Amino acid sequence: MTDTGRTRVAIACQGGGSHTAFTAGVLKRLLGAEELAGVEVVGLSGTSGGAVCALLAWSALLEGEPAAAGPLLEAFWADNSATTPLEQVVNAWMVWAARLENLVVLPAVSPYDNLGSAAALEEFRRMLERRVDFGRFQAQADGSGPMLLVGAVDVRSGEFRAFNSRRDRITAEMILASAAIPTLFRAVRVGDGTYWDGLFSQNPPVRELVDTRPDEIWVIQINPKQWDGEPRTMVEIADRRNELAGNLSLHQELGFIEKVDQLLDEGRLAADGRYKQITVRLIELTRPRPSRSLGTASKLNRDPAFIRELIAHGEARAGEFLAALAFENAWRRRDPEAVLACFADDAELVSAPPFPEEGSLRGKRGIRRFVREHLTADLHIDPTRKQVARDRVTWTVRAYRDDPAARVQGRAEAELRAGRISGLRLGG
Repeated sequence: MTDTGRTRVAIACQGGGSHTAFTAGVLKRLLGAEELAGVEVVGLSGTSGGAVCALLAWSALLEGEPAAAGPLLEAFWADNSATTPLEQVVNAWMVWAARLENLVVLPAVSPYDNLGSAAALEEFRRMLERRVDFGRFQAQADGSGPMLLVGAVDVRSGEFRAFNSRRDRITAEMILASAAIPTLFRAVRVGDGTYWDGLFSQNPPVRELVDTRPDEIWVIQINPKQWDGEPRTMVEIADRRNELAGNLSLHQELGFIEKVDQLLDEGRLAADGRYKQITVRLIELTRPRPSRSLGTASKLNRDPAFIRELIAHGEARAGEFLAALAFENAWRRRDPEAVLACFADDAELVSAPPFPEEGSLRGKRGIRRFVREHLTADLHIDPTRKQVARDRVTWTVRAYRDDPAARVQGRAEAELRAGRISGLRLGG
C-alpha cells in the first residue's frame, strides 16, 4: 500500500482466443468502479487476446480515464465479431473445421500458402489502430504511468519475450506478434525477432509485473484449473489438454510468488525492502455452455451473441469479485457489523472441522453469533495463498489456538447472489 493509502494492483490477462471477450467484461466492470476508488492500477500484462484487452485498458489509464476502457473494449470486440452474412458463414465453417480436427485428420494449409492469412492480419492491425493511437506512445523510461507487458515467443531463437512499455515503445506489431497463432497467421517481425503467439511462452507474463512493486496481482484466467469429471471424448480430451498447456507457465510464476510470500510469512526471508508480500487473486472464466459443447473450437467462435455472452459473464464475475473483496476487507478489519452487512438476509453459514463445528446457521440472526465469536475473532485469511473467484470464491483460512504450533488451516467458500454472500462454508 502506498503512502496515500491506495492499494497498488497489477492485472494479468491470460490469452484464449474469443474467450478473452470474458476479460473485456471483467476489465469493463473493474476499471473506474466506485468500489476500487482506493486502488491504483500500476501494471497490466497480456498474451494473445489478453494482450489486446490489456492494451486497450492501458491506453485508457494513460489518458487518466479508466472508465473509458469499457467502451474501447466493447467497440473492439464488436468490430471483431462476425456480423455480415459472409462472415457468419466463414465463422461457422472455421468452428466446425476446428471441432472436426479433433476427431479426424484434416488437410492442413500453411498460412504462408494462404493469401487470406496476410489479409486477416492486416485487418487485425486496422481494428487495433481504429481504437488506439500507437503514434503517441513512448517508452516509459522514467517509470511514469502503469506498465504494459505483452507476451510473445521468438520462433527462431525459442526465447520468450515480454515487450515492456518501460523499455520499448509499444507498437501494433507487438500486439500482432502476441496474437499470431501459427496455424492461422504468419509470424510477425519486430526488430530482429520473428514472433509467434505468446500462448507458447508466458500466458500471461507475471514475473516482470513484480517490478511495479504491487501489493496485489489480479489474474484474469481463461483456462480453468479444475475440470468436472474425467474427459472422455476426443473433443473433451483436446479441450482439457489445451487448457492444461495454457496454464503451465501461469502456475509456475504464481507458485514462485506464493513461495516467496510463505517464506516472508515464516520469517525465513528478510522483509528488508527487497522482497514484499504480494496478494494473488484469480478471476476465472466458468466454462460457458457453448464452450462445453464445442470444446477448444469455441476459442475461434466470433459469433456476436457468443461474444456478448462472454462479456456479460465477465462483468458478472467481476461484480462478484468486488463483493467478495468487500467481504474480505471487513473480515480483515475484524468488523462484525460490516461482515454481517455483506450477507444476504436468507444466507446460510456452515462450519465444520477443523473450524468450530456449528452445523448450518441460517439468516443474519443465526449467523451473527458465529461472526462475532469466531469469524472475526480467531479465524484469519491466509495472506500467502491466493484467492480464487470462479463459480464460488475461495480463501485459505487459518485458525489460531493458544499454542502457536497448534495452528490449523482450512478453506472458506462463498456463494454470491446480487452482490451479497448467500452461502459461506468453512471446513477442511
